[in-house]
Amino acid sequence: MRSAIGITAPVLQSGMGGVAGPELVAAVCNAGGLGILAALNLRPDAVRDAIRRVRELTHRPFGVNIWLHDDVRSPPDVSDHTDLVRSVQGVLNELRPRFELPATLEAPPPMPDLVDAALEVMIDERVPVFSAGLGIPEPELIDRFHGIDAKVVTMVATTADARDAVDCGSDVVIAQGLEAGGHRSHGRKLPAGEAGGTGTFTLVPQVIETIDDRVPVVAAGGIVDGRGLAAALMLGASGVLMGTRFVATAESQASPLWKERLISGTGTTVLTDGFTGQWARVLRSEFTDHWAEHGGQPLPGLLQAAARADLQRASVAADDDQMQPLYAGAGFNLLGDLPSAGEVVSSVVEEAQALLGSPDDR
Repeated sequence: MRSAIGITAPVLQSGMGGVAGPELVAAVCNAGGLGILAALNLRPDAVRDAIRRVRELTHRPFGVNIWLHDDVRSPPDVSDHTDLVRSVQGVLNELRPRFELPATLEAPPPMPDLVDAALEVMIDERVPVFSAGLGIPEPELIDRFHGIDAKVVTMVATTADARDAVDCGSDVVIAQGLEAGGHRSHGRKLPAGEAGGTGTFTLVPQVIETIDDRVPVVAAGGIVDGRGLAAALMLGASGVLMGTRFVATAESQASPLWKERLISGTGTTVLTDGFTGQWARVLRSEFTDHWAEHGGQPLPGLLQAAARADLQRASVAADDDQMQPLYAGAGFNLLGDLPSAGEVVSSVVEEAQALLGSPDDR
């Protein structure tokens, strides 16, 4: 896996929106891992500028991530779903007085269609690695990336999706366990009872067996240190992808409040679809409790996020940690510090080597 994507450390950094900018990506790459740039919700010029900035900061391979979820790649129209819009806004209206925001029952504006435009920029810029999340890239898209000598890394949360990802031509599969922070990597919205999925260290060997070792498998979910890397390697994974650990680093674009909450180690995590409409693991808060008690079906795609955009802006301005999504994996309470991203890569590899010895290139 390492030689295939040109890295020397078996550590990948998740391409998290609002976190994974050029500085973080380059720091991970320069330490030998694979930094992955977040392109979701960026306009084409911004994607291009970010890719070129990464290249100014590192000469090593890097990745660019975007979602392929059906309702994000083709944004839905809720103008005819008046009852759903009124229901969602009604729940949010109960929270708006906290910031003296006016109540509304209006539908949010349509989401721009940015995914395919971002993909075109990635191909035009000949990125070294395309990282797909929340959906499996179709064979034709993978062929286009292979045509520019790029590798395709696909995150999945089930063995069935792992098989499909490999059959479609993915070069590396990331097995995302239920402990993972952020959004669940499904290409369509699942019912609440199915959203959690399988634990990381149960899912990884299942995925390896399902795809019959045809491509490398990377473990993701709840891994924050060298012990997690060692465990993943012992199970047959070729490396790990970490998100939460890299949120709490010096180069991360996450807010100081978000970083402080992570390294404090207090609280618990929950799965909610109240922030964006997609299932995601976040720190439990007054918002998650309120949505769990009063919310029902969220708006599809990312329209849920658009509906609560005023709450998001107000909570950020007020430094309020109870009304904004603070994405966190189940292992966040093992962090405790705010290192550089390069230090994270080095320490994770060194700890794993101390536990296992120096493994051969996998």
